[in-house]
Amino acid sequence: MLIDSFGRRITYLRISVTDRCNSRCVYCMPLAGVPWKSHDEILRYEEIAEIVRVVAAEGVRAVRLTGGEPLVRPNLPELVGMLAAIPGIEDISLTTNGLLLEQQAEDLVKAGLKRINVSLDTMQPELFRRITRVGSIERVMRGLEAAEKCGLTPIKINMVVMRGINEDEIIPMARLSISRPWHVRFIELMPLGNQQPWGDGFPLPETMYYPIREIRAQLETLGLEPVLDKSGNGPAVEYHLHGAQGRVGMIAALGEAFCDTCNRLRLTADGYLRPCLMSAEEINLKEALRSGQPILPLIQQAVDVKPLGHELASRPAPEGRCMLQIGG
Repeated sequence: MLIDSFGRRITYLRISVTDRCNSRCVYCMPLAGVPWKSHDEILRYEEIAEIVRVVAAEGVRAVRLTGGEPLVRPNLPELVGMLAAIPGIEDISLTTNGLLLEQQAEDLVKAGLKRINVSLDTMQPELFRRITRVGSIERVMRGLEAAEKCGLTPIKINMVVMRGINEDEIIPMARLSISRPWHVRFIELMPLGNQQPWGDGFPLPETMYYPIREIRAQLETLGLEPVLDKSGNGPAVEYHLHGAQGRVGMIAALGEAFCDTCNRLRLTADGYLRPCLMSAEEINLKEALRSGQPILPLIQQAVDVKPLGHELASRPAPEGRCMLQIGG
């Protein structure tokens, strides 16, 4: 088993399959953009599957595919099928912006995908275009409908809450869990490669952090009923609203850090294993894979250096990669 120096068992691997994206979200991609990795720099599907085989033999049971936007990578259902066939892997999920979900949901389910998370920070079409810089909320909603029809349940919607931008939509977004069997999760803005100005019309990044205590205060007006059976492998604290079909959740990476129970590693699209999202520490697996070297010692090395927590209260956020380049 993969157990870090603090006794945490690693059972969850998040895999970025591409650094490309068909959106340009203001908190994820810098205004100036980022240089894309070449095709040869990105892990091949067979290489991703080999890494998953190794970690599955050591106790990893769940994988989540991320990006960039994972659905822009060609033939993604092929990778899902490869991962679903690996002994020990019990859950395969996907985080997406939803823009291509309508076309791909059915094939992904047939390949073995179990669940999806869709990033959606507003229900207002004009604000959606401002936050994403491109895109159509109508396409996202059609994707959600297609996913629900194909049985990708529970559907989870991720809303990054930003002061001065969308905090007034916390209540309307939460109410989606009443009318639909959707889980709506509210996420604190994380300072990762997004501390430069976001463009005209946006507040300064350092003013936009909206803490979980304020999110909770808004949601408590709706009546929060604690949920005992947790859904998924992530850190969300979940609740029911009265009479709701779905749930609401809160992810407090900064305000109420959940690092002491972290059970994950992150694999970047270019083959680096990252023990912590908010640490610049990375282990190069791709080089070992392509030179025929064993990768388990490197995976164990990543586990061994996994920090107790992100320590953002005492040091600045890591520089070098933005969220798009690490994997959401």
